[in-house]
Amino acid sequence: MAVRAVRGAVQLERDEAGHMDERVGELLTAVLERNELVADDLISIWFTATPDLHSDFPAAAARGLGIVDVPLICAQELDIDGAMPRVVRILVHVETYLSRAEISHVYLGATAALRKDIAQ
Repeated sequence: MAVRAVRGAVQLERDEAGHMDERVGELLTAVLERNELVADDLISIWFTATPDLHSDFPAAAARGLGIVDVPLICAQELDIDGAMPRVVRILVHVETYLSRAEISHVYLGATAALRKDIAQ
């Protein structure tokens, strides 16, 4: 078994706590499903949000999914001119038998344009 990192992102339509919870929950669920992971496989999750998002902590969505004993941290993404607005990114550290090449990174909707090289 190896430690791997899984990337992902989702863009929100608006800065509202309930909407953030829904969209980030959708992202986390997709990461787990596409990589055949369960909560026990998770080591930690790093969340970043663009500076225009401040209605809630993205990590709250993980707690809502029952991910309660995994270390989570939130940070603010760099404020770069022309960057895609209202984006939450994740970096999930997991234990898995998947090789690096088999990992499915999940970029939902418009965020696929952020990493065309690894978006699935």
